Order: sequence, then structure tokens, then C-alpha cells
Amino acid sequence: MTDDPPPPIHPRSAMLLAAGLATRMRPLTDATAKPLLHLGGRALIDHALERLRAVGVERVVVNAHWQAPRVAAHLAARAAIAPRLILREEDALLDTGGGTRAALDDLGAAPFFVLNGDAFWLDGPSPTLARLIRAFDPARHDAMLLLARTAQVHGEVGRGDFMLDPWGTPRRRLAHEIAPFLYAGVQLASPALFADMPAGPFSTNLAWDRALAAGRLGAIVHDGLWFHLSTPADLAEAEMLLAARATGETR
Repeated sequence: MTDDPPPPIHPRSAMLLAAGLATRMRPLTDATAKPLLHLGGRALIDHALERLRAVGVERVVVNAHWQAPRVAAHLAARAAIAPRLILREEDALLDTGGGTRAALDDLGAAPFFVLNGDAFWLDGPSPTLARLIRAFDPARHDAMLLLARTAQVHGEVGRGDFMLDPWGTPRRRLAHEIAPFLYAGVQLASPALFADMPAGPFSTNLAWDRALAAGRLGAIVHDGLWFHLSTPADLAEAEMLLAARATGETR
């Protein structure tokens, strides 16, 4: 038995999306940004940054709009802790794609992670971000998405986001379909995914659609726990689940 070959890429940068208004999480977000909410004793943004540091990410761009001064203060308090943080304050919301495109100069020319600021998960048998790295082939992919099984998600998931074939190629669900997979807020992307998109606000969905049409979008399914954090009730349930796991209780 031989060891797996080393991955073809080694991402050193990431984009952390923290600019949204998070209206569904109110009143918890009336006076703070959603990524600063605490779960398991730490801010959501700190959980994400630790995950990124663990796979060798050295530089993280964080965009901010709602409660940007609070985000800036939180990042300043982490200044002595890797990875290095670059704050980009948005005067007007650029959405997920526009915010990432605007940060390309800071993200560099190599593939980088893009994480939603509220993304929170527990790894399965191997680290989730390392799985994305191994699955990403720069010759074949412009992005590699992390998907969660809707059947394992607590909370409202609608009709799902993607279908997935046995080779890891996703497609959008058709109007009459219910898709078994939901985007989990984590991806590994090439700058090419965003570089040719127009400046200004746009959803990453537009870039994904272009990659889908070119056959350059891949996906893996999360093999650990993923938490859907949309409302205060979602956050409270996640807190209870983490506490139960810590004490060895079952639900």
C-alpha cells in the first residue's frame, strides 16, 4: 500500500465573507455582525480562522459592511495570531461574488478558499479543508464546493441546491426536482472563477453557473457534522448539540 500522492496545490490565502446584514439572525445581529456571534465558546469567525490556519493558510481577506467597526476591532485583537488578516470595508454591499472579486489583488494568483462568515462544521475522518485541496485539480476545476446532505441538516433547506453524479460533478436542480445537497458555505476557488466577472455586486452563483457550463465545477460531500445557522433558534440548537457531544450525551 502506497501513500496518496501529494496534492497539486497548497492554498495560502482565503476570503472570509463577513459583510452580510444577517437579518434572519436578528435580534442577535442588531448590534453585531453575524460572524462575531459565539458558538462553543468562540466567535464563529475564530472557528473559521483556526480551520484555515490548520491547513497552512497564511493570509485571510475579510470583508465587512454591517457593524464593520466591530469586525475591525475583533480582527485587531487577533493581530498577533496567524493567519495574517486583511480587512476590506465595503461602503455598499458587493454580495458574495462581488466582494471576492474586489479582493483578488490581495488573494493572489493561486487557488484560495472562500468561506461564509457563519460557516461552522465538525470534521469527519479527515479535515474538511484538506479534502477540498485533494479533490481540486487546477487542470479541471475552477472551483470545488463543499456540499451538505439536506437530510442531515436541521432547519429549513428549501428544495436543496445541487444534484451530484458519482464522479463528483454537480448540477443545478431542475424546477420540479428536490435536490439532496445544499451548499455548505465553503469552497476552494481559482481566481479565474471571478476574474472575468463584471465589477460591482453579484452573487457567486453567477460564477458557478459559468463554471458549470464549462464543466469546471466540482464538489465533495461533507462527511462530518455541518450546522445550518440562519436564525437564533438554529444557533441555540447548535449550542445544545455541541454541549451534548462534549458531555457524551446522545440526542
